[in-house]
Amino acid sequence: NYLYKHQIQLIDEPIFSTPKKVGYIIGAGDRVPEALMQLGHAVEFLQEADLVASKLSQFSAIVVGIRAYNIHEWLTNKNDVLNQYIENGGHLIVQYLKNNLVGNKRVKVGPFDFSVSNVRVTEEKARVEFLNTQHPFMNFPNKLGDKDFDNWIQERSTYQMEPVKAPYETFFQMKDTNDAPTKGSLVTASYGKGYFTYVSLVLFRQLPAGVSGSYKLLANLIAATTNK
Repeated sequence: NYLYKHQIQLIDEPIFSTPKKVGYIIGAGDRVPEALMQLGHAVEFLQEADLVASKLSQFSAIVVGIRAYNIHEWLTNKNDVLNQYIENGGHLIVQYLKNNLVGNKRVKVGPFDFSVSNVRVTEEKARVEFLNTQHPFMNFPNKLGDKDFDNWIQERSTYQMEPVKAPYETFFQMKDTNDAPTKGSLVTASYGKGYFTYVSLVLFRQLPAGVSGSYKLLANLIAATTNK
């Protein structure tokens, strides 16, 4: 048997992970759950009926698939339950939304005022400036640096939170040529004992392509939780 290079991606540097139990809510479809499994996490797929406090409490992190809030109205309807999960020490990680609507209804995402914009960074080699280097997201279990944004494909970030308002923290500043700098590609806010995080960085493209920096960042996001 032969494996052609374009069919397999090999990562030739160490990536550290802290195996946890992770819930995943499928959106428009992506291969992020496979990446989570490769990092050693136990992944369980969640449906609407699973979004009850007793069920959610077993997960260290819950990751929401791309555009899921634009597809499933029940995510908006269950926002209070998800916020309670965060407050009790969980980490809710939401991948990109395309807009702020599900059907004709405004989405509810997270415990604080939240909306996405049309701001994107479409140049895959756009320079990335680190803003928050001491935060756990940038340091544990992998220390992130400039080279972790090497070899990205297609784009950097989709529909960002812009402008970013308190209490959200930002991590990266980037821009396309001739555009204004933006900071909304990765934002997080503490709520109770846990975190709510929005990721418009296109991890869903980088992970299947074997971009090591995307694995490191995903591993760090999952590690940042007090929930066991």
